[in-house]
Amino acid sequence: MDFQQLKSIIEGLLFLAGEEGITMKQFVEVTEQRKELIADAIEEMRANFKQEGRGLQILQIAGAYQLATLPEHAPYFERFAYSPSRSSLSQAALEVLSIVAYRQPITRVEIEEIRGVKSERAIHTLANRDLITEVGRAEAIGRPILYGTTKLFLDYFGMDSLADLPELSQVEGTDQLEEETDLLFQKLDQEKQLSFEDVTAELDHSEK
Repeated sequence: MDFQQLKSIIEGLLFLAGEEGITMKQFVEVTEQRKELIADAIEEMRANFKQEGRGLQILQIAGAYQLATLPEHAPYFERFAYSPSRSSLSQAALEVLSIVAYRQPITRVEIEEIRGVKSERAIHTLANRDLITEVGRAEAIGRPILYGTTKLFLDYFGMDSLADLPELSQVEGTDQLEEETDLLFQKLDQEKQLSFEDVTAELDHSEK
């Protein structure tokens, strides 16, 4: 393969690897190219990103390369994450959230194995909204990130602790995922209904 094709492949691999990143050893194994050539390609990509004013950069963290946004753009990302149009959770995000809630700690790969589809975007959404967070690293190749729920998750669903999660029946596979998601939906709807009733009661009390 030529040098430009190698850079294109590296960019794609970085995108797929997400926040877990990809090591030089993995680059070599996947591309079947020399370490020195891959390193040169990455350095040239870094320089090109900076020269072209791209919104991404390539970082090396804990021995793994990953794509990352620019720190100076953080205010825009925060505004996007908390914009009113993003106030409700999508079906995909709620599915991921239910998996994390019931099966934490859990890795991204394990989440995707359960759902059968890529889940990185939903994970990022939930992490940006502080509903899930990194709780450790799995004892596996690459030390993948383990995710768990946060205190805000409990507040969001009106629970004191994870012991308040709705109980599951004894089902397996996809049916269990559907049940987990449905129960979380019901819990959220219940919390919204309680909030509405609290506001109504407060208004009635003030009118009296």
